[in-house]
Amino acid sequence: MNTTQHNHADTESEVLPGGGHTSFILRRGQVLRITDTTGGANVSLMMLNAAEKSDRLNLPDTLKAQHTAKLTTGHCLYSDMGRVLVAIVADTCGWHDSFGGVLNAAETLEKYGQGRYQELRNGFYRNGTDNLLVEMGKWDLNLQDLLMTLNLFSKVTVDEEGHFHFERDYSRPGSYIELYAPLDVLVIMTALQHPMDPATEYAPRPVSLSFREADAPAALLSCTEIRAENARALINTTQFCRHGAPL
Repeated sequence: MNTTQHNHADTESEVLPGGGHTSFILRRGQVLRITDTTGGANVSLMMLNAAEKSDRLNLPDTLKAQHTAKLTTGHCLYSDMGRVLVAIVADTCGWHDSFGGVLNAAETLEKYGQGRYQELRNGFYRNGTDNLLVEMGKWDLNLQDLLMTLNLFSKVTVDEEGHFHFERDYSRPGSYIELYAPLDVLVIMTALQHPMDPATEYAPRPVSLSFREADAPAALLSCTEIRAENARALINTTQFCRHGAPL
């Protein structure tokens, strides 16, 4: 998919095919809706402050500040510098995983077997690390900039002994999550199976992306009500937009 900057006030949409990857700048005041069209999808998501790329998604701070191990409506995704990159303003899935990460080429080969371009052409087996790096290269980022990822539409729980458990086909057809951007945010994503998914058949599923404008106070109300930390982080974000970012 092409690298884009979404500036349109009207709703627009596109499809991210299973195994695909894309990147774009989600503009301040816009909402990105990601929809699992067929059910059982997984989207591995990276985010950075578009105006200051050293300011990046920090999942440990995100979970710690909001006293949660899962992310859903009302939660914010924090940057390294205590700003809100996006706020989750709607979510019909109810659980998104921050533990699983992505597979690299060797791990994909071990799990799914050989799936070369020479035989499969565009159906060849892709891996999360390389997919993200392809998109990162479009923004002058490289391997040292590869971040932890949030896995949308996937549920991973932890038992009392500390073992992870992946719930298969957790997301239903039509499930969606909406992300509101209080600043310009660089979004990088790939639609591949979750690393903990026990399925041994390579079968990543598509999602659709749509974009619209939103009113900031209404969009952020649930986030400021759920945790006082979110309100403070949003003030920090607003101050950056006023004084630190070339808007």
